[in-house]
Amino acid sequence: MSGNSEEVLEVLREVWSAQGQAAGNVDDDCGPVKACQRMADVGFDGLAEETDGDLRLAWRTQLAREGKLNQGTGSVRDLVLGPES
Repeated sequence: MSGNSEEVLEVLREVWSAQGQAAGNVDDDCGPVKACQRMADVGFDGLAEETDGDLRLAWRTQLAREGKLNQGTGSVRDLVLGPES
């Protein structure tokens, strides 16, 4: 593992420990995962063809088409930490 990954794992262990959770074997849970051979060539490149390669716009268009896009949502930060006061 790279040095950065080790730092991340150490931070996770500290957070879990502070919350009274057992970290278990983090390397098994978060370690490198080998991709299934059948999924090696699967991607989202085709999704962005109709939006001139803009993958974000393609996802938004797809979600809107499926009725799953909520324009009132904020950022991921808002979802995790709640709206700013």
